[in-house]
Formats: sequence, structure tokens, C-alpha cells
Amino acid sequence: MALTREEVESILGPVDNALLAELATTGASDRELAEAHAWVMNDEALVNDFRPMPTGKVAELVEILHRQFGPGGEEDMG
Repeated sequence: MALTREEVESILGPVDNALLAELATTGASDRELAEAHAWVMNDEALVNDFRPMPTGKVAELVEILHRQFGPGGEEDMG
């Protein structure tokens, strides 16, 4: 089942329709989105905890979110 707006916004906050559609097409779950969001916001901390690098849908979500939020978790306004 595709991610719903409510699930996405509970993790990321308000999102536009384009980002919502892109996330939904991955077929990922809300848990996978939450894990990807954690990687984008705190990748160094997770690596320091010896967590394996994301793969599969989580890695795909990380790529999408990184384009949106950029390095260091700051929203990319440009």
C-alpha cells in the first residue's frame, strides 16, 4: 500500500504534492520512510552507531529526501 499524506506528514511535516507522489511511487512503508528520514537528518550519528548503510527502498527514499532536505537536514530552498 502506498504511503498516505498523513503518514508522510507525520514523519516529514507538510509536503507538496510532487514530493508526496514521488515518495508514494517507491512502494515504501511508513517505517522505511522514518528510517530514511533518520539517515538524511543524522547520517553521521547512525554510521557512528555502526548501523549498516541503507539499501533497497530505504536507500531510494534517502536519495529522494536528500534532494529535498540537502546535507545536514536543512531544507533545500533552491
